[in-house]
Amino acid sequence: MTRTSVGHFVSEEARAKFLKAYDRAMGLWPGPRRELDVETTYGTVHVHHYGSRTGEPVVLLHGHAGHASNWYPQIAALGEHHPVYAIDTLDDPGRSVQRVVAAGSRENAAWLGEVFSGLGLERIHLIGVSYGGWLALNQAVHAPGRLASVASLDPGGIEKVPARFYAHMIGGLFGMLAPRRLRPALGRLLANPALSSPPEMIAPLMLAMRTYKPNTRPAARPFTDEELGSIRLPVLALLGSRSALLRPRQALRRVAALVPGVRAEIVQRAGHGLNLERPELVNAHLLQFIASCGREARS
Repeated sequence: MTRTSVGHFVSEEARAKFLKAYDRAMGLWPGPRRELDVETTYGTVHVHHYGSRTGEPVVLLHGHAGHASNWYPQIAALGEHHPVYAIDTLDDPGRSVQRVVAAGSRENAAWLGEVFSGLGLERIHLIGVSYGGWLALNQAVHAPGRLASVASLDPGGIEKVPARFYAHMIGGLFGMLAPRRLRPALGRLLANPALSSPPEMIAPLMLAMRTYKPNTRPAARPFTDEELGSIRLPVLALLGSRSALLRPRQALRRVAALVPGVRAEIVQRAGHGLNLERPELVNAHLLQFIASCGREARS
């Protein structure tokens, strides 16, 4: 899962156009919110901060080609009792600027750890979706020191990425070309919530598809049995029943067999983007899980 060059926009004009759309998408978040930049060995990482001044911090990692606005259905719920930090991950279009390739698992854990250190965060509840779910589990394997728990939503790294996932992505792109009134029905048919998402969220994704190079990364490397078995943190795994990335029953069996004490569940009537498709249910699961980790720490 290694790139040989860092991502970039094809021109400054393209970047400026993307960032204008990006800023409109961030308007989906509740306010007030702060924006922070953290310098790391691998580049400048952009972070959005919202929520309570007290409580253990929650850090959010979006999926491939996404950015922080993709978490808008979760922000108010998580931020009521926790400071929430959403990271624009390196290697994706956003406000982060990568300067050095993160060549593998340990390098990805290293830059994320530098972000945590730069923000001064401890006892982090790390939540990721898709590739962000891979990053979260990878952190639990290679650099768990600052973590209190990990929640992975339909994560990469549990199984080899199947061909149908790429077909699902292509189908979603064609769906974007359909008349807007037809997109919600197509989204339900394809289990692709992006097709019924607010246009503000979709605009930067579509711009990045055309103007951010390279706009693909090698598939998330599957974790070995030994890696998953080495995790010693509370882990929540939520898998979409209609996931295009995972075979949910097989994935559930694998994480349940290997990750000590994992809480794993299949979310019905949800595909790969379950935080967008079933936000109330996902939010309830996340809040219950985080609260239970706090109780365990105090006992």
